Amino acid sequence: MSKRLTPSDAMFLYGETRETMMHVGGLLLFATPPDADPDHLRHLMDEVRGGLPVQPPWSYKLRHPDWLSHPLQAWDESEVDLEYHVRRTALPSPGDERELGIVVSRLHGNALDMHRPPWEVHLIEGLNDGRFALYVKVHHALVDGYSAMRVLVHALSKDAEERDRPLFFSVPPPGRKPREPQPDEHDHESGGLHWTELAAAVRAQYGATKTVVRALRNVVRDEELVTPRQAPRCILNGRISRSRRFATQTVALDRVKAIAKATGGTLNDVILALSATSLRRYLLEQNALPDDPLIAMLPVAIRPKGDAGGGNAVGSILASLATDIEDPAKQLASIIHSTTRAKHQLQGMSRIEILSYSALMLAPAVLNMIPGIAGHMKPTFNIVISNVPGPNDHLYFRGAQLQCSYPLSIPVHGQALNITCSSYAGQIGFGFTGCRDTVPHLQRLAVYCGDAIDELERAVA
Repeated sequence: MSKRLTPSDAMFLYGETRETMMHVGGLLLFATPPDADPDHLRHLMDEVRGGLPVQPPWSYKLRHPDWLSHPLQAWDESEVDLEYHVRRTALPSPGDERELGIVVSRLHGNALDMHRPPWEVHLIEGLNDGRFALYVKVHHALVDGYSAMRVLVHALSKDAEERDRPLFFSVPPPGRKPREPQPDEHDHESGGLHWTELAAAVRAQYGATKTVVRALRNVVRDEELVTPRQAPRCILNGRISRSRRFATQTVALDRVKAIAKATGGTLNDVILALSATSLRRYLLEQNALPDDPLIAMLPVAIRPKGDAGGGNAVGSILASLATDIEDPAKQLASIIHSTTRAKHQLQGMSRIEILSYSALMLAPAVLNMIPGIAGHMKPTFNIVISNVPGPNDHLYFRGAQLQCSYPLSIPVHGQALNITCSSYAGQIGFGFTGCRDTVPHLQRLAVYCGDAIDELERAVA
């Protein structure tokens, strides 16, 4: 069985270099149940070595791993060497969050082997209070954040007493029942396409082009919309090395919702404000805060209801972070205005129209990712900030309660810092992923994010 790559999937393959590794990750912290065997992770590894089934997409391997830009690139199912993909790591006991962050930073700075299914999972033991962690990384061409969150939910249980839950790569993928192929249809998975589908795609693209042109005209004419040439020059937009630094912060979801309700904004608006306040303070310390506000690119999930996930289906908008405003309440009000105008642009667009519009808006950013150009031309946006909604209930893996989860993302040339959030059981986990050399003292951003919510609450009280 094989699976074609979408253009969005392929772009993540084209961008893969020694410095710009296109994998994302997740760090999950678990509290070991009181009745757990002290060697429970060793037993888990023995189970892996004994042989476990591997379900798609975790069994997919690139058809042309030596030529990532191959025009007929596809995913093919393959045999999986689980002892290579599942690894056991230990901290000097008792390890703390700082030591955990250092280890995960180093792991995230290593490229995936594209001759194998592009994912790894590390079982990390030695944390204080008997806790353990799972660090999972996967190439963004294989799954996006939406799909990764669905995998998390289906690989864990709401029942603390369930002790036979399989590891995530053995859980069958959720999704709708596949449509039965018609007698006159070609094998789509092998690359064939029926002429009626081709004609429909051409008609859809023609209609999308007219809509996108009108939308781009609005960007030029509407002074309140952020344009691709509005972002200021900033130290965040230079070249990067392959070294990574990762930091985390957790804030209570109800605090964020209360601020959003009091100001007429959304949860995402408040997340942007917390990020903006942190960035403003950090850049002021570096004597590197631009006079003009930083511009953020915000991914927008555009999957239809009931979509099973897999691959990439993400549009994007640009919004001001109002980092030129010191007062947190006024800053948040400016962010709300900017995101509202940007989202209004997408209303009424179809999925293909949103993808086309997003691609044209962000096209200049591709040039800034080229090593020789990064840092020398004005950026299209200064930072990517995204939020992936997660489960509200507490989850367990074989009796071990998931305490918190943090996403790790992709720095690239011209975008040395990425902020990604995910919600879980009444809290929001911020993951700050950056280039160790371009963004020094990254952990300060996480500390400032914790301070920012206190400041914002006082400002809007």
